[in-house]
Amino acid sequence: MVVAASAYSFVMSNTRPVGRARSATKPASVQKPAPAQKPAPTQKQAPTQPVPTQKAAPARKATPAQKAAPAQNPAPAQSRADAGATGGVQSVDRAISVLEILARRGEARVTEVAAEISVHKSTAFRLLGALEDRGLVEQDSDRGKYRLGFGIVRLAGAVAARMDLTREARPVCERLAQDSGETVNLAVAQSHYAVNVDQVPGAFAIAAQNWVGRLTPLHATSSGKILLAHLDAARRAELLDAAGLERFTKHTISSAAKLEKQLAAACERGYATTIEEYEQGLNAIAAPVRSHRGDVVAAVSVSGPAYRLTPASMEEFAPTLVDGAREISHRLGYLG
Repeated sequence: MVVAASAYSFVMSNTRPVGRARSATKPASVQKPAPAQKPAPTQKQAPTQPVPTQKAAPARKATPAQKAAPAQNPAPAQSRADAGATGGVQSVDRAISVLEILARRGEARVTEVAAEISVHKSTAFRLLGALEDRGLVEQDSDRGKYRLGFGIVRLAGAVAARMDLTREARPVCERLAQDSGETVNLAVAQSHYAVNVDQVPGAFAIAAQNWVGRLTPLHATSSGKILLAHLDAARRAELLDAAGLERFTKHTISSAAKLEKQLAAACERGYATTIEEYEQGLNAIAAPVRSHRGDVVAAVSVSGPAYRLTPASMEEFAPTLVDGAREISHRLGYLG
């Protein structure tokens, strides 16, 4: 019995530690959530946070360094803006250089302009085309050379005031405006148009609008008719073919034969008129201005409302206008 009791005690004493050992291991299994707090997964999620932003990026196969680039996008965007501004300033600078070249040389071909400003011919062609669209330069259709256009007058009236023509004509135009009470304009030819380079308003409250710098049709204005009338027949036909005989009002002359008769009459009597041909309710009369060589280089005109500047009043004022145009011609050196 003693042996049996001892054996039982031995078994029980040895069993308890095992039970306690198993209890001790259970907390270890309870601590298994620790792997659930794996730092690695938490760290793996960190780089995934910007992924939604990167998905919108065009390049999907970007390197890690490139993936970080979007965070610095503001700087590249600013650089592009600066680059665009710089390019725009450069284009303006080149365009001004083109104008200066033409002012110095008088005329130049595309290749000559390109060589002077050190650009490719295509770049020079685009610059000249843009300036031509604005009327700042014009191209000689026969020789292909470019020269300054009268569109510059629209940008700086002071330029026109310093030109010999306008400077010499201004006192006479002022007197004509005072004598007639109507608006007086000075116009020259530009391509297949007439462009007004100076204007003196009349005394009446209702007067013509400001025409300075505006291109007007040759066949439908008194100044245009004067400029056409003193061209040789071939050149006149070329200009009219290019411009056409557009009808602006019901009074516009759209027949070449009828226009030729009016131009012949203008040469014979020394002045041309328009009766509501360009604008309804507007009449005008013009006379030729000659250079020192005798060429007709401009036309001086008087315009006003049709109810005031009637055909009869224009005919009455014609001698005064013709004398004024002749005086301007003499101031330019014409001896005829």
